[in-house]
Amino acid sequence: MKKFVLDTSVFTNPDITQQFGEDDATVFSNFLSLATKADAQFFMPSSAYQELKIMKGAGFFSSDFELTVHIRSPRKFTLLIPGFVLYDFIEEIRKRIDHGLRIAEEHLKLAGPNGGSPIPFDQLVNRLRNRYREALRQGILDSREDVDVILLAYELEGILVTADEGMKKWADKMGIEIMNAKFLRDCLKNLIKPEGSGEPVS
Repeated sequence: MKKFVLDTSVFTNPDITQQFGEDDATVFSNFLSLATKADAQFFMPSSAYQELKIMKGAGFFSSDFELTVHIRSPRKFTLLIPGFVLYDFIEEIRKRIDHGLRIAEEHLKLAGPNGGSPIPFDQLVNRLRNRYREALRQGILDSREDVDVILLAYELEGILVTADEGMKKWADKMGIEIMNAKFLRDCLKNLIKPEGSGEPVS
């Protein structure tokens, strides 16, 4: 039986949720309808689940969701991960910090000693923030929730379902199977067994 570890993006990224419906209530209802029939197990770390409830509102969640999606954290104290992953992560952080510093220096020069930039100061600050955020956070694990999802998928030898490119990148480094979240609905339909048959629907 396949094990799917779900990231919050499955329920929050509009490009992903549209496969299940146009509004939150329909998205959750259609997901659960398929997931309960599919020959698969679903998991989400408690930290990601709490984040999802804050983002979507606790009213969308019920016992049906928790019966279908197992809420559990990775066993951090017993889980062993390859040392090279930590080395790669530190090297990535170092490069990003250097890049962020260069971006800050570039914008400082644009501002000039007397604020002589042709770009209005507030626009310059906003541009700096956006570029700095992109340099330091895009394509990397930047939250506890992201790490918990990755570690749980690693521990369970499950399939990571996410739209987050940073999570995909680091999951691949750790040998975790990845599935594009855009294909989740079709995958679930293929895992539903027809009545009276032991085989999934083709």
